[in-house]
Amino acid sequence: MSRFLTTFCAFVAVAFVPFAIAGVTAPGDVVITALSVDKPLTDEAGNAESGKKVFANRKQGNCLACHANSDMSDQLFHGEVGPKLDGVASRWSEGQLRTILVNAKAVFTKQTVMPGFYTLDVGEDVRKDLVGKTILSAQQIEDLVAYLATLK
Repeated sequence: MSRFLTTFCAFVAVAFVPFAIAGVTAPGDVVITALSVDKPLTDEAGNAESGKKVFANRKQGNCLACHANSDMSDQLFHGEVGPKLDGVASRWSEGQLRTILVNAKAVFTKQTVMPGFYTLDVGEDVRKDLVGKTILSAQQIEDLVAYLATLK
């Protein structure tokens, strides 16, 4: 019985694990074409409300540290380092917004201070416990894209 159970568990792991991770594009597999990531990073659609929370959360996106956003006038301390995000969805397509979030350096050059939120190409002297990790998950990127798409 034990051998059967081991074989069955191995079969289940091999047969079904790829489907569990197939719905998420790994950071190294993101394709940027003409400054746009047109294919969503996940099979689950982005949620604008969740994206708004990531945007405002100082331990996640922390977007307000650099960008002013009238939609969040109830939040304190909007930054002025990056451009105002009012009307950002009128200036950039969803694919372009996704690219900027994934790796802003692919759009704005290596000199931009905006981090790449879903890339492993982060430079030197990365804290050892963060090596191989992204700042945000693929779903958080999709949620942020959905939120930014509301800012017309």
